[in-house]
Amino acid sequence: MNFYSVIIGTELLNGRREDKHFKFLNQKLREKNLKHFANFVIVDNPPLMQRVFKMIKDDPNSVMFCFGGIGATPDDYTREVAAKVFTDGKMEQNETAAKLIIDRFKEEAFPHRINMANLPIGAKLLENVVNQVPGFYLEDRFFFTPGFPSMSWHMVEWALDNIFENESESYSCSFNVLCTENDILDIMKELPQDIEFSSLPKIEKDNKSVEIYLESNDKEKTEKWCNYFKKEISKRNISFIPS
Repeated sequence: MNFYSVIIGTELLNGRREDKHFKFLNQKLREKNLKHFANFVIVDNPPLMQRVFKMIKDDPNSVMFCFGGIGATPDDYTREVAAKVFTDGKMEQNETAAKLIIDRFKEEAFPHRINMANLPIGAKLLENVVNQVPGFYLEDRFFFTPGFPSMSWHMVEWALDNIFENESESYSCSFNVLCTENDILDIMKELPQDIEFSSLPKIEKDNKSVEIYLESNDKEKTEKWCNYFKKEISKRNISFIPS
């Protein structure tokens, strides 16, 4: 599965607020050995939101956690855009969501707050432990939560605990090679595609090094290619140290 996060908020991009969702979701995914495939932080702009949602929908392995834009103010577009992309524009007043909103706000639910119960057709609800106004999800894959961490993070945890299984444990190795990336490019190219690999150069005044990282779900394969890399650099009299 490819896990996407979409964080919607003009206030994040103009510096009025600081995002906290990416770090939280990334950590929760890692705890279950799930992989964060991509993260988008975008403004409250319906055409842009629609393009991002459509791109994610077109990935057959996608799972999306969306944060923000499901309130009742004029700049809350997420519910309508989600309907355009995922349910051919079809929306309905979710009876359970409407009851929750009315029970919570009584006469103040009208005429505006009740609109938060207008959801893409067939949506299931995510419990809001703060004010009972629910988030929602579609196809057990696309999750739409409020922008407030106190509300959305409980929804994320529930979804990860109840819908997705933990992946098998992954195995990794990392070490610092005392050279430049250019010196070991041909070794990098020998690594198989099913090994997750990254190289992070460190350039200081008098020292150059590259942090090498390898990871896979196969312990023996990870060890094999880690040892291969170290042997190849040793043949060239290049030193390495644990990272």
